Amino acid sequence: MRQTWRRLTFLHWRYDPSEVRRLLPSGLELDITDESAWIGLVPFEIHDLRGIAHFPETNVRTYVIGPDGCRGVWFFSLDAARLAAVFGARIGYHLPYYWATMRVASDGGLIRYRSRRKGPHAGEAMTDLMVQPGELYHAEELTALDHFLTARYRLYTMLRGGLGYASIEHEPWPLARATLLEFNQTLIQASRLPPPVGAPLVHYSAELKVKIGYPQRCV
Repeated sequence: MRQTWRRLTFLHWRYDPSEVRRLLPSGLELDITDESAWIGLVPFEIHDLRGIAHFPETNVRTYVIGPDGCRGVWFFSLDAARLAAVFGARIGYHLPYYWATMRVASDGGLIRYRSRRKGPHAGEAMTDLMVQPGELYHAEELTALDHFLTARYRLYTMLRGGLGYASIEHEPWPLARATLLEFNQTLIQASRLPPPVGAPLVHYSAELKVKIGYPQRCV
């Protein structure tokens, strides 16, 4: 499955590992650094997905180690603005996608992400964020933590009653600095996590081409 991700922002907060570990399925180990777990809120746009017009998505995620020792991503939720994409990802990848009303808009160099979940699982799950992208990082400026939070090439999911995974292929992220100017969200709390505390670590990427493999059972 090939697609292009555009106008993507990573927002990350430190969390107590015990608050995150309790929500993981058996077989996954929480990946921590500096004695902290990390929760990411990641809004972006998906383009070039065959048969589906481009649409916004926002996911809530953490970082894990699979039974084979590979590092990857565990998604607590993925909100998307195309119902066909929601059904396709739920059926094909067994990922916790939700249908939402969403919009990504640019104005004067600022990017605003808005979303509100629809349907029977709506509750109060929403986001309203404004970000100002900055200058690109030079490769030598990126830290081990920057790579820990963004260089993830596998997603894990529950597949036919057991743990599964799919590989993700792409070039290294062209990461840029970014400033969070406005912030209002309840997606993280809707994932049964405490609300984030303090200012997040923020990264931005204008565009990245991605290939996602077929889901497979972990052995």
